[in-house]
Amino acid sequence: MVRVRWLTLMGVLAALATAPRGAAGFMSDGCGSGKCSDCHTLSVDEARSVLGKLVDGVLAVRQAEIPGLWEVDVEKRGQKLPVFLDYSKRFVITGDVIDLGTMTSLTRERYIDLNRIDPSIIPLDDAVVLGDPKAPIRIVVFDDPECPFCKKLHPEMKKLVKRRPDVAFFIKMLPLKIHPTARKKAEAIICAKSLQMLEDSFAGKPLPDPTCETDQIEKNEQLAKKIGVRSTPTLVFPDGRVVPGYKDADRILRYLEKGAGGSPSAGTARKKADEAAKKTR
Repeated sequence: MVRVRWLTLMGVLAALATAPRGAAGFMSDGCGSGKCSDCHTLSVDEARSVLGKLVDGVLAVRQAEIPGLWEVDVEKRGQKLPVFLDYSKRFVITGDVIDLGTMTSLTRERYIDLNRIDPSIIPLDDAVVLGDPKAPIRIVVFDDPECPFCKKLHPEMKKLVKRRPDVAFFIKMLPLKIHPTARKKAEAIICAKSLQMLEDSFAGKPLPDPTCETDQIEKNEQLAKKIGVRSTPTLVFPDGRVVPGYKDADRILRYLEKGAGGSPSAGTARKKADEAAKKTR
């Protein structure tokens, strides 16, 4: 477990779903119509004892969304991640648990929740801005001017900004070594602080040479390593969640709403933003 390994659990989940109620401790005590927590308990200390040397520490325990399993937040080699322990306390499951209703990985979402960073440590002076620079909600995006998934994400960010003028994307250049000409393009974009140049790169148009000398890419690479950004695109939300990969506008909005926690003030802000967006159409 030096690194998080995402293993498909569909076969295991199918076996759990079809197993008789008395099998392998799965609801073996007959929870019936009551809550599983009425029959089954697991404390942090007990989880620590059960998991032993498999982990460095146990942070929290809760009933998993999957019947018959506990979700245990653990630490291993500086990372925080969820594992699953069955009610018999004999079997540990690691890897992706997929919600077929939404086709999302509950494991991956929990991993993102557990490994939040402080977004205030990210300098934005070098960023190119998509949206209103004064927007109260800022999402940082680590981008590569030759990354195909960054190109795919870009119009989705535009859609969201049109719908939500209170949101702006601050795009930081993180050219990957697998794109050998991306670094020079990224330097040119940083020097000019030009969103148009980034869009030209996505469109396959040539960019002019950089007009300055800059070490900003090296700084961005160091920062990315520090906060766990390993690929592009990666989005950093205002609540510190670091979310890798392409997401459409609706998915990004769901992340924002989850971060807002559904509070009345957040709902009011969203309503005002939607009304403002209608006026600008």
